[in-house]
Amino acid sequence: MNAQFWKDKTVLVTGHTGFKGSWLSIWLQKLGANVIGFSKSVPTNPSLFESANVEKKMVSVFGDVCDYQHLESVVMEHKPEIVVHMAAQAILLESYKNPRETYATNVIGTVNLLEAVRNAKNAKVILNITSDKCYDIKTPFRSYVEDDPMGGYDPYSSSKGCAEIVTSSFRNSFFNPNEFGRHGVSLASARAGNVIGGGDWGADRLIPDIIKGCLENKTITIRHPEAVRPWQYVLDVLAGYLLLIENLWSKGPEFASGWNFGPTNDKTKPVSWIASKLVEEWGGKVKVDLAQSQSPHEAAYLNLDCSKAKSRLGWASKLSLDTALSWTAKWYKQYEQTQDMRRFSEAQIDQFILL
Repeated sequence: MNAQFWKDKTVLVTGHTGFKGSWLSIWLQKLGANVIGFSKSVPTNPSLFESANVEKKMVSVFGDVCDYQHLESVVMEHKPEIVVHMAAQAILLESYKNPRETYATNVIGTVNLLEAVRNAKNAKVILNITSDKCYDIKTPFRSYVEDDPMGGYDPYSSSKGCAEIVTSSFRNSFFNPNEFGRHGVSLASARAGNVIGGGDWGADRLIPDIIKGCLENKTITIRHPEAVRPWQYVLDVLAGYLLLIENLWSKGPEFASGWNFGPTNDKTKPVSWIASKLVEEWGGKVKVDLAQSQSPHEAAYLNLDCSKAKSRLGWASKLSLDTALSWTAKWYKQYEQTQDMRRFSEAQIDQFILL
């Protein structure tokens, strides 16, 4: 990653108040970028956005990506050179409760963002962040590659598959790599596995549920303990996004496509293993209930083939899974002590860069 590249670049981050969006905003601020955030609200209480005072060094705008007029006005006013689209309804169980909102935010919100940027004619790079759940999972126990079909069983996964199809359509129709000389825009999407790290307080998410149990000394009930996921630390994933954007800027159409960002197979572990290990890292004796859940359907096994990112970007996750869980536990322990997490979060970024 080239730190100098980011100095004075104007970057729009939708979903900047979320877990990954907040970490990305902090990192971009440290790199000297002019960061504009657009989010519907602060999604959790507590939140990384508030505990790390993320809005201190950026322009933070509250608005709904489903409100096209407001979104377009922000894009027109701030004229971002780089756009990272993270705004989403990102909770699988919530998608069963509110499928209309999930599809509206994740599909129409993506259409609105891409159309606003197309009309503004300022951006050179657009990166749409989707999910590893965007794939049409038909064959169990295989790693999915970027050219596999999009799909999804549940509304959340399906909406992310739809967002990928929208991205591909806009790329073909308006930002075609073969016509780069005319439009000058590189549009790509990124699909990451299960991202962990400090500052995640999302509902119905494994790490926040475990941490809340540890903080409150309550039994932790784990949904689908047998489910296998590709776990990786948030800074590993964001480093991949930043590296991809740099290549999209400098090499344009060569990198305008879909990209997987996931860990090596040794970091693909069942939910039960993660729960036990994080409780161990915390140092407590909280009981973990691994009873089989009656929750709605979730894929039993997810894994990504990331050989494309490794060979073409030179990217691979740096942190071992043990280290990722250790860093996660340390963040929450620090939060328990001070709740002012800006300096600690920046220190973790500095430590990561030196690896």
